[in-house]
Amino acid sequence: MVLKREDASTPLEWKFSQVFGERSPDEEVQDVDIISAIEFDKTGDYLAVGDRGGRVIIFETDIGKDTPSQQFSINEMEQMDSSQTMHIQYQYKTEFQSHEPEFDYLKSLEIEEKINRLRWCATTNGSLFILSTNDKTIKLWKIKDRKVKKVKEMDPSPYVYSENTLLAEMSFMSKQNTQSVPNGYLQWTENMDKNMSPSQEVHTKIANTGDSAHTRCQKVFGRAHDFNINSISNNSDGETFISADDLRINLWNLEISGQCFNIVEMKPSNMDDLTEVITSAQFHPIQCNLLAYSSSRGFIRLVDMRQSALCDNSARILHDSESHGSKSFFTEIMASISDIKFAKDGQHLLSRDYMNLKLWDMRMDSTPVATFKIHEHLRPKLCELYNDDSIFDKFECCVSGDGLHFATGSYSNLLRIFSCGIGSAEGVTIEASKSRNRRSILQAAPRLRRSSLSNLTRGFYRQGHAYFSSDSNEFSGKVSSKLLHLAWHPAKNLIACGSGNSVFLYCA
Repeated sequence: MVLKREDASTPLEWKFSQVFGERSPDEEVQDVDIISAIEFDKTGDYLAVGDRGGRVIIFETDIGKDTPSQQFSINEMEQMDSSQTMHIQYQYKTEFQSHEPEFDYLKSLEIEEKINRLRWCATTNGSLFILSTNDKTIKLWKIKDRKVKKVKEMDPSPYVYSENTLLAEMSFMSKQNTQSVPNGYLQWTENMDKNMSPSQEVHTKIANTGDSAHTRCQKVFGRAHDFNINSISNNSDGETFISADDLRINLWNLEISGQCFNIVEMKPSNMDDLTEVITSAQFHPIQCNLLAYSSSRGFIRLVDMRQSALCDNSARILHDSESHGSKSFFTEIMASISDIKFAKDGQHLLSRDYMNLKLWDMRMDSTPVATFKIHEHLRPKLCELYNDDSIFDKFECCVSGDGLHFATGSYSNLLRIFSCGIGSAEGVTIEASKSRNRRSILQAAPRLRRSSLSNLTRGFYRQGHAYFSSDSNEFSGKVSSKLLHLAWHPAKNLIACGSGNSVFLYCA
């Protein structure tokens, strides 16, 4: 028996809230500035953004900040509580360089500084902790506020005694108690005159002017992945996390960076027998022994770490057995799942493949509860999408805190939002742009990643297959702007999405 999910009572009305990093249409966007990861913390008070340049930017809400200039009456505060509780405003807090470009001389491989994933950790002692990863190395960062002090008032002193002068005075007084030495007294006074000089030191009064965030790298978790890391996920126990690459999932302890446990291994004895790779992995939000990971063949495997040390035998496999339409050469490519997200209740899971967004009930493994079509109009253009590698784009997905609403991205910087029950088929489409005529951002040519198998199908299906179209170049320009990364506020109907070098926030 399957429990019925409560439908959303009224459709959400979305509107623009904020934008960070918006540039003029004629300003060129550098490749290092393009957003590559977005993540809210568990409270929603902080938003972390990573880019291809290896930087992490932290934003915080202005709620609870000391703003004496803003004084509200009781009626105004009541109006704010009733109508503006959803309109959270964020402001810049700090940024730091998380990763630098590296070169693996043993494998003759260039390692990009691009931030692949960000995950917030449990907060302790008023400090913030966040995990960031590029292709090979995971780092744990500590962010702590420090008081900034400023000189408020100065009181200059004309003379000051040095430390040696004060010691000499004490020595002279002790000798004077035992014997009378007039000549010694005269010598002491001469020394005092020499040591006493106008001083540049001043007596000051210090005032606190605010907080300044200080960042420090606490741990470095590296040298555990042969292929590029595509996922990191914190466990609900607050002590461990997993990292996943194309063929392996490792279990780490936040306090131990020198070792990890391999809990999933998909590498065959003969690489010619390789048929699928891991595309995403996430811990269960409630049960610390459960985790799920998806594959390039469209499978979602739920495993229990209590069953065995190596969790190759899945406890449950979720797979859409129903065929949607006629099968073609591109069917298996499009079945690859690019992202999965658990709902807060732990009973439902959201997955995103190339064409669809699917909602799963953990108790139904043969078919999803709901399927939302994202850009079905592109199906006739699959040849062009394949030619310029757009068919291998990895779109992320997110789910609201109440589990009733879902969002993902599409081409032309479009944000697609769906809800249970009401308008579930059509959903809401928003262009992530402050102006409707915003120019599409041209994406730089991707770098070669020889150690990655996450696009296994790209090389596998290229063998002996090529498709050509006369309007291929024109079509490539239409899909060059894409919304890949987004995150949903844990408690409010607020979505942050990255388009090019800009972060757009929409609220309902």
